[in-house]
Amino acid sequence: MQYTYDISVVVPLFNEEESLPELVRWIRRVMHAHQFSYEVILVDDGSTDRSWDVINALGEEDKAVKGISFNRNYGKSAALNEGFRRCEGEVVITMDADLQDSPEEIPALYDMIKHQKYDLVSGWKKKRFDPLSKTIPTKFFNGATRRLSGIKLHDFNCGLKAYRQLLVKSIEVHGEMHRYIPVIAKWNGFTRIGEKVVQHQERKYGTTKFGLERFVYGFLDLLSITFVSRFKKRPMHFFGSLGTLMFVMGLGITIWLIVQKLFGLYSDGRVRDIVDQPLFFLALVAVVLGVQLFLAGFLAEMISMASSKRNEYLIRDKVGSIKK
Repeated sequence: MQYTYDISVVVPLFNEEESLPELVRWIRRVMHAHQFSYEVILVDDGSTDRSWDVINALGEEDKAVKGISFNRNYGKSAALNEGFRRCEGEVVITMDADLQDSPEEIPALYDMIKHQKYDLVSGWKKKRFDPLSKTIPTKFFNGATRRLSGIKLHDFNCGLKAYRQLLVKSIEVHGEMHRYIPVIAKWNGFTRIGEKVVQHQERKYGTTKFGLERFVYGFLDLLSITFVSRFKKRPMHFFGSLGTLMFVMGLGITIWLIVQKLFGLYSDGRVRDIVDQPLFFLALVAVVLGVQLFLAGFLAEMISMASSKRNEYLIRDKVGSIKK
């Protein structure tokens, strides 16, 4: 397959007017030194400073620089998604605009995708310059993500990553899901996921744009990704299994209570009414929940079957003359 560029560098940004000229010059220097053909896509996520004016000036100065401007702030995931839609490089590099990610890492990341055949390589900022209020929650969520996804990465949220182009063209990123792109990639069949220790620079300009609420939203997005990725094509497997288990459990308790009463009647005649026992109401709730979950699975399965995308599957390659 022919690509327009060797590398596309996608940079989401919000109020980074001071760092952009230095970042673009640094990227240009690295690309020219290694003779890469490249493009830099700067995605302005609704900045309120002069970032877009700076991007315009950089684009006039260097044709490799391209820009996208959002009308308002939509978030990093939206910015990455738009950059992915428009990039044309064989290898796609993402990095933050605050100069904490070093462009000097790009050649090694490119080599891991191009020659070592990784689908995705995530940076690992082993030595960080962030405050404890940021590093401690990050460690917690990295640990939770490793356990839920089975992907052995130390730093899921590192902005410096490299991707095969087929991967970025096959996924959608929204909400706070940018930190879980490796998880989305895995569930789409891209299992060659690697990691590289990268240098973390101290912030030179401005302040961080993220608060603690991102960890709450990020954890909820992780649960969403895990559920949807596993059961999107077969919701009955989840709801039906859980509903059947609840129904059988409730039915089993009810039968046991009836047998217990019959045994008491035939032995000494002293028994409690079934409806006087709290266990009966727990069994009743289990049966009702079981039926509802089963119906939810059935309806979800019918909706899935009616979807126009029910049989859309990612095809990596083709050989011979095969009709599209």
